[in-house]
Parts: sequence; structure tokens; C-alpha cells
Amino acid sequence: MAQVSLFPVQLIDRKGCFNDGGLDHFVRATKLANHGVSYAVVTVMGPQSSGKSTLLNHLFGAKFIEMDASEGRSQTTQGIWIEKCAGIVPFTIAMDLEGTDGSERGEDDTAFEKQSALFALAIADVVLINMWCHDIGREHAANKPLLKMVFQVMMRLFKPRKTTLLFVIRDKTKTPLEKLDQTLRREIQKIWDAVPKSEAHKSTPLSEFFNVEVTVLSSYEEKEEQLKEQVAELRQRFFNSISPGRLAGDGQRLVPASGFSFSAQQIWKVIKENKDLDLPAHKVMVATVQCEEIANEKLRLFSADKALLALVEATKVGPVPGFGKELSSILDTYRSGYDMETIYFDEGVRTAKGQHLESKALDFVHPAYSAMLGHLRSKAFDSFKTRLEQLLNKGEAFAASVRTCYQSCMFEFDQGCADAAIGQANWDASKVREKLCRDIDAHKLSVCDAKLSEIIANYEKKLTVALIEPVESLFEDGSEDTWPSIRRLLKRETEAAVLELSNAIAGFRLDQATSDKMVQNLRSYARNVVEEKAREEAGEVLIRMKKRFSAVFKYDKDSMPRHWTEKEDIRTVLKDAQSASLRLLSVMAAIRLDVKPDKIENLLFSSLMDRTVAVSSTRDRSIGASADPLASSTWEEVSPKDMLITPVQCKSLWKQFEAETVDVVTEAILAQGAQGAFASNKRKRPE
Repeated sequence: MAQVSLFPVQLIDRKGCFNDGGLDHFVRATKLANHGVSYAVVTVMGPQSSGKSTLLNHLFGAKFIEMDASEGRSQTTQGIWIEKCAGIVPFTIAMDLEGTDGSERGEDDTAFEKQSALFALAIADVVLINMWCHDIGREHAANKPLLKMVFQVMMRLFKPRKTTLLFVIRDKTKTPLEKLDQTLRREIQKIWDAVPKSEAHKSTPLSEFFNVEVTVLSSYEEKEEQLKEQVAELRQRFFNSISPGRLAGDGQRLVPASGFSFSAQQIWKVIKENKDLDLPAHKVMVATVQCEEIANEKLRLFSADKALLALVEATKVGPVPGFGKELSSILDTYRSGYDMETIYFDEGVRTAKGQHLESKALDFVHPAYSAMLGHLRSKAFDSFKTRLEQLLNKGEAFAASVRTCYQSCMFEFDQGCADAAIGQANWDASKVREKLCRDIDAHKLSVCDAKLSEIIANYEKKLTVALIEPVESLFEDGSEDTWPSIRRLLKRETEAAVLELSNAIAGFRLDQATSDKMVQNLRSYARNVVEEKAREEAGEVLIRMKKRFSAVFKYDKDSMPRHWTEKEDIRTVLKDAQSASLRLLSVMAAIRLDVKPDKIENLLFSSLMDRTVAVSSTRDRSIGASADPLASSTWEEVSPKDMLITPVQCKSLWKQFEAETVDVVTEAILAQGAQGAFASNKRKRPE
């Protein structure tokens, strides 16, 4: 006899109510969900009181309620019961169905029989047809309505799974098994042929739907020991029953063990609604619900994972070494768990739900990944700025320093991105990398501008120092060679500065246009220094003219003070002093950095010293003012931008000059007169 099982559970009561709580308890208690697709379902059909429950109990060590023969024949099993078969590998569920043709339901109440038969065919791998040996070959045998019902309900399965029909012939007679087998198969085929079929299955052979097996058992009452031996032999056929070539090896597993409870509930629900049962669609539906539940649970656990939360929290502070590898490992743990738990569900469904789980999990960690990239970008950018400053402070060339720092920092950033990359994600860090490149370019330009400005300011300062005092000194001299000397000085100092500047900016690798512009700007600055100094000196021209006048008028060529004796020709000395002052005025009248001839000096001398320009007649005196060459605001052949003192300003300055130097001349004349009177008196004094 078989080992004793745990307990039977009524799955569906006689009113058709499904015991979902009882089934869930059965699944948990027997740990059915742990068996993947390695499980089988065996059910039994047959007339009421034909010993179905007794057969299952003897065959599988079950505890289904058996009929008490002393009470007479009556309905014992009501509804559908299940129990785990004891000691059978793989995990096998025995399902005991209510007997057919029972008087308790009446002749017209066959709905439950058909529903239970359809339910059994939908989930069972092996259907035991319990029948009496003496019914074989009889036209009105009790098993014929049962077979007809089995075949009819099979037609309601949209795409039936292949089921093994194991005919258990009870109370075997002396007729040989071979003869019984042949007769039974002919009757089965005859019933199959007579069953109405859809167009799709009109020519479908019985073998496509069923594997037909036949076995015999002796009478329990007459040959109990022999029966027990036969049952023991039959029991062996259920070991490894789902292996290829074995009793249930041709069937296809509808759902894995973890989805059995939900699948059974849904199948019964469809049957109760009197709908055709689409097993392929049912398989997908069960897989969808179960895989989604598993995925949601994995996502919940993933989101609450302490290691993950610690990792995410760490990214709020700074970059986390090994971020991608560690996160990938955590994610893989939950994805692998999902794959293991859903391995036997529909491939398309489990893959889709797995991808959805992975997508949701990645959505959860994406902010942390983005934070990582942000830290890596900031770190690389700060490193670039620090290294660039260090190299420039050491005197390294700007362009080479930028290139070195850029390559090293981008290499570090790319390595960091690779370290942060999550294996399950196809995230692109290119936008963050582009942002880093833009930041580096902006900083590079900023530093470049600052350094170039510093260099330019340095050379502008050098030019200012090199030009200001020498130019001032040359303006003080105020000779014919003043402007040629200034031009030579400007060219010499400018060219020297330009050469040094060109060498200084060579390391910046500037384009030619930019370099040329910087050089031109430095040249313009040098010229502007001279021009501004000239304008400054032009504002002091009257003081310098008077100073020049005093130097020439009061001192001789040896710089000795003049003694106004009768020998001194005051008029000549006065003319020399005024000429020197007027020449200074002509020098300061215009900027002459470009070699262009002008007539300023001649015009000033002719108008103010020689007085050669006069009105030709009395008639023209009324317009004499307009004929005055100095009555103008411009000089001929002199650009307005180069003009320092206009002709009319020169005339005004000269008048002021004469007025402010007349006392010096008067003093000289008086001194000379006094000296002459003294000498004359001395000559007239008697001996």
C-alpha cells in the first residue's frame, strides 16, 4: 500500500462554489509552489459508487471518503476534492470527482457533471476512467455516456492539451487483456467518431487529443491480495510520470506550480460562466497576473533594499566608487529572483514583465545615477581648473597646458562614467560630457582672456614707461628734429614690445587674425600714448614758450646770464628768443607721427614774425580778417585728428605770449640804457 498523505481538501463543493482559501492553504502546506513545472495532476472519473475514491486511496495513499458498502450504494464524493499523493515523484495531486449518473442530482441535472469534467480535462495530466469489466462491449454500458461527455467537453477547449486517458477495468473476468483492450478501443473510437465536432476538428484523430492506456484490476472483494499487487504495479507508472515516454510525458504544462491556484480559480470561473475555455489565452492570462505580482513584490523589496538605499544616499554627498557595479549587482539579484520564480510561465509574458520590472527599478535609481554624473562632472571641472592654474604658474605654455589638462580630466570623467555605468541600463552620459566640455571651453576662454589681458597690460605699461619721459624730453627741446626723433623712438619701442608680445602669446596658439589684431592694438596703444602726451604738452605750450624765451633771451649760448651792455643787440636777441618760442609752438601745433610735410612753421613765422602777410590795399582791409591765414580752425595738409592747436589758437597764444614777455624786454632795454648812460657820463667826466 502507498504511504499516507496529509489531508484531502474540497476544492469545489456540490453547488459549484470554489474554495479558494482552502486551495491556497493546500498550496502553502504542501509547498506546491516550489516545484516549478515538476508536478502532475491525476483525476478519476466514473459512475457513482464505482470505487473511484477507494482506487485513489489505494493507489496514492490518499484519504478520500469511501462508500460504506453496508449502507448501500449512494453518493459519497460531493463536488471535487484534491489531495497530495504520498511518496510520488514528481509532486502529484490526486483529484477525486463526484460520480456520474448519481440519483441525487437527477437525470436532468448534468450541468455540474459536464463542468467538472471540463475542469478536470483542463488541468489534469492523467484521467483515470474507472469502469466495470462486464460493461465492455455492451451497448448500454454505464461508461458510454461518460466517454461521450468527456469527448464533448473536450471540444469546448479552444486548443486542447493532450491528456492521457487511463482506463482502469475493474473486476477483471477471464477474458484476456488483449481482447478487452481491442474491444474497448473500438468502442472509444466509435464514440469519438459520433461526437459532433467543429469544422476545425472534423477530421482530427482521437490520438491528437488523447493517449489511451488500458489496465485491469481484480475484484477487491474476491482477490484482495492480487488487487493490492496490481495497484502497487500501477502506482509505479506514476513515478516520473511527466518524463518523455512516461504516462503523462506527452502533455504540455499549462502553468507552473506557483500559478496553479490562480489558474484553477480562473478556469473554474470561465467554466461556470459557460464560456469556451481558451487554454492558450488562459496560459497567457495566468502568466500575466502571476508575473506582475512577482515583479511588483520584487520592485517593492528592491526599493527598500538597505544596501541600495545606502548607495543612493551616498550619491547625495559625492561620487561613489564602484557605484555601477554595486548597483548592477543589487539589481541583478532581484531580476534573477524574478526570473527564477517565473521561469515556467509563458516566455513572452515573463520576459515582458521582467523588462518592465527592470525599467521600473532603473527609474528608481536614475536620480542617483544622474547625481553621480553631476559629481563626476564637477570633480573633473574643478580638477581641470586647478591643474591648469598650476601649470600656468609654472610658466607652461597655455595651449599645451589646456590640452594636457583637458585630456587627463576627460579621461578621469570617462573612467568615472564607466565605473558608474549600470549594466542593465543603456544610459548615455554624452549630454553631461558635452556640458563638461562646454564648461571647460568657457573656463579656458575666460582664463585665456585674463592671461592675455594681463600680458597686454604688462606690455602697455612697459611702453608707457619707455615713451612718456623721452617724449616729454623731446617736446621740451622743441627743435626741428623733435617729431623725427619721436617717430624713431616710437618705432623702436613699439617693435621691441611687439616682438616680445608675439613670443609671449605664441604658447596660446591663437589664430593669425587674433594675433594680428593684438599686435595692431599694441601698436595703436603705443601711438596713442605719444598722442596723449602730445596733447598734454600742447596744453602747457604757453608755459614752455615763455620758458624757452627766457632761456634764450636771458642767457647766452654758454648758458651764462646776459649783461645788457651797449654791445648786446637786444633786437637780435629778442628775435632769436621769439623764433625759438615760435618754433616750439609750431612743433606743438600738430601731431606728426606720419611722415607728411606741412607748412605750419612757415605760416607761423610768416604771419607772426616776418609779418609778410598783409592786406594789399585799403579797399581790401574790410575783408582783411578773412584773408588772415591764421584766422582758421584747421591746418592745411593736417588731419583733424592730428591737430593739437588750431591756427587761430596759435595766433591767440602768440599775442598772450608777447604780452607776457614784454616786461622782460623792457627791463633789458632799460638795463641797457642805464648801462649806456653810465658809460657816457664816465666818458664826459674831466680828467
